Amino acid sequence: MAASTSTLNVPSLNPKLSSSLSISSPAQFSISSLSLRAAHGRGSRRFVVLATGGLDAKPTVLVAEKLGAAGLDLLKEFANVDCSYNLSPEELNTKISLCDALIVRSGTKVSREVFESSGGRLKVVGRAGVGIDNVDLAAATEHGCLVVNAPTANTVAAAEHGIALLAAMARNVAQADASVKAGKWLRNKYVGVSLVGKTLAVMGFGKVGTELARRAKGLGMHVIAHDPYAPADRARAIGVELVTFDEAIATADFISLHMPLTPTTSKMLNDETFGKMKKGVRIVNVARGGVIDEEALVRALDSGIVAQAALDVFTKEPPSPESKLVQHENVIVTPHLGASTVEAQVEGVAIEIAEAVVGALKGELASTAVNAPMVPAEVLSELKPYVILAEKLGRLAVQLVTGGSGVKSVKVTYASARAPDDLDTRVLRAMITKGIIEPISSVFVNLVNADFTAKQRGVRITEERILLDGSPEAPLDSIQVQIANVESKFASAISDTGEIRVEGRVKDGVPHLTRVGSFEVDVSLEGSIILCRQVDQPGMIGKVGSILGQENVNVSFMSVGRIAPRKQAVMAIGVDDQPSKESLQRIGEIPAVEEIVFLKL
Repeated sequence: MAASTSTLNVPSLNPKLSSSLSISSPAQFSISSLSLRAAHGRGSRRFVVLATGGLDAKPTVLVAEKLGAAGLDLLKEFANVDCSYNLSPEELNTKISLCDALIVRSGTKVSREVFESSGGRLKVVGRAGVGIDNVDLAAATEHGCLVVNAPTANTVAAAEHGIALLAAMARNVAQADASVKAGKWLRNKYVGVSLVGKTLAVMGFGKVGTELARRAKGLGMHVIAHDPYAPADRARAIGVELVTFDEAIATADFISLHMPLTPTTSKMLNDETFGKMKKGVRIVNVARGGVIDEEALVRALDSGIVAQAALDVFTKEPPSPESKLVQHENVIVTPHLGASTVEAQVEGVAIEIAEAVVGALKGELASTAVNAPMVPAEVLSELKPYVILAEKLGRLAVQLVTGGSGVKSVKVTYASARAPDDLDTRVLRAMITKGIIEPISSVFVNLVNADFTAKQRGVRITEERILLDGSPEAPLDSIQVQIANVESKFASAISDTGEIRVEGRVKDGVPHLTRVGSFEVDVSLEGSIILCRQVDQPGMIGKVGSILGQENVNVSFMSVGRIAPRKQAVMAIGVDDQPSKESLQRIGEIPAVEEIVFLKL
């Protein structure tokens, strides 16, 4: 099959030099290398150590707009929380360089300047709500910052508010209330219209639009919807017909807006589109103010094309008190209350966004990410062990590279019994990219910026799939990572075709390394790994185990892959603790050991 390709430039490690670098992730890595050459009649041997430094302090989360106590409590269990509301853009830019995460609602603009001011520290922006038009997604992606939202918690609240505005508008509730409080009793003036049997056009059939449609059906309305991305089967399931934009606005008695604000939807309702509507149409907007040309709406109200409007959102919030639209007698308004219920504010949105932000800071996959591969939660759950395997194979492969040419070509091969359409590898590719780049660079890589970083750095990554026979119950049988046109600090990692090659599988939910170069091994990818090339002879496992045992280093797995008895073999040893350089040097000095490398995962 055709391989998908992306490109990036990765600097190489020089095994003869000690170096230290800062990785923008929960663990700070310090990489050092030591070359050891000794003659034992079999040529030179190499000994390489990669070690870790200390852990970072707790991350800091800046909450820039009010968040429910339940969400704040959850955040405080994991991070330092700074609640600073009503920050000016300048104050936000100054403060953000000290923060790992930022949580906002709709009132704070997270611009490119915010990401640039963060100096690379900001790892996740959480939008407590559905819309993300106040966040510069392109800048977030370029800076490797994940953007997550809370798409479900306030869905019902927003739909209910839409229904409330729909009914209040139809029955002139706001105007009649003001009239009675002013001492008047104008029953004839505020005669309303019935909802039952009327056609409601839902413009944008996402989560909120779908929930509003369900409730409108319960009120006896005929519901149609327009959304170029909505699946027809979901609409049919609740008795809603999907129609074209022009058909929706031309036939509707009521129009309810639920689309995001994008360049395509900006001022979607304007003089031209109002002119196509049925005279006397009524409009509800609980989405975004910018989807309506507000001056055009005033003209449509004055001419009678639009009989009434009920608005919760505005192009500029708050709107001017003198706004002709706000003051229009046929318009009722609320101050962006769509998600403002006790349940949504305190329990739903606050908890959902806090969980998403904490998960992102822990490095977990987020099903609510809006600028990363959108993978359903059930698929993420199934792929989780393979995601871990993918990153660790990338880390292993790049730590085996030496020389000055750098990594330029990486090939990833997936073996699976599933059809290509049933296996989305974007997340796996991103994690392999992360594994390859982070150990040798100060760049923080995640699902957001993996492909962008790849293109920037000039390493060509190709993906191939091998279709296997058999049951497709497991998503993958194996993942293989090959780095071409490089030298290796562990010569046995070079395959018979000349590339560094590592391969792994998931066994009982645990990632395992199953091949190094041409040698088959079987070692759990937990902790760290020692690889030894040796002459296969009795007592080798005991000698290596004894040296590690003397230092109280626990061996979790040990596997030997050999060409033939008494010939060359590769021993893969999983260790829970990091051996000292002296212990690794002693292993390297065993006469039968030809080369050794310690790899930190």
